[in-house]
Amino acid sequence: MYEATIVISDSSAYTEPTDGTDCRIELWCNEHADLLYVTGSTIEPVISQVLTDIGIDELVRGDEEAVVITSSCLKRHETTYIERYLESHNCLLLPPLQYENGAKHCRILALESESLSNLYAELVDDGFTIDVQSKREIDAPTQSSPLLSLDQVLPELTPRQRETLLLAVESGYYELPRETSTETLADELGVSRRTAEDHLRRAERKLITSLVSYLY
Repeated sequence: MYEATIVISDSSAYTEPTDGTDCRIELWCNEHADLLYVTGSTIEPVISQVLTDIGIDELVRGDEEAVVITSSCLKRHETTYIERYLESHNCLLLPPLQYENGAKHCRILALESESLSNLYAELVDDGFTIDVQSKREIDAPTQSSPLLSLDQVLPELTPRQRETLLLAVESGYYELPRETSTETLADELGVSRRTAEDHLRRAERKLITSLVSYLY
């Protein structure tokens, strides 16, 4: 079994608003609608374009993040979506699709390496700009050893949560004894102490709740 990660440049309602920003969209398609998880420091333009181009039925906002249920599926508005190429090459798309930096990131699974090569060739022939980031042979997934990647296990942190957590680790906040304080971290980040502590708590909660099930 083979897995490839490819990046496709296109101009969809989900790729364009991420171009030149730190915003990221994760997409789960349900045929009649899309479930989107949007993160970034400036998500308003993303939400606005999705509302205009696709429509939004439900929207839940958080700290530099949002969960969106669209009014219809993106595939109803496009004719160049990758899913239409997969069946003829015996390939599977591993959700979620990810949109960032003005491009679509896809993880694709195939039983034969040749299937991935043929899929790539047809996409290029049809005018897609493709960047193959990785291609590897993997063991067949089993119940006792599921096919998991860090993207599936680790939660999605907002840019500010990630920045604060990385600074805390690098500055020795989690050392025993601690080598810095949240007040010092806040000064380096240019935010209030309360804001820095809030970013840390939210990041820690996401990481702990995401990983705790794998401790059993």
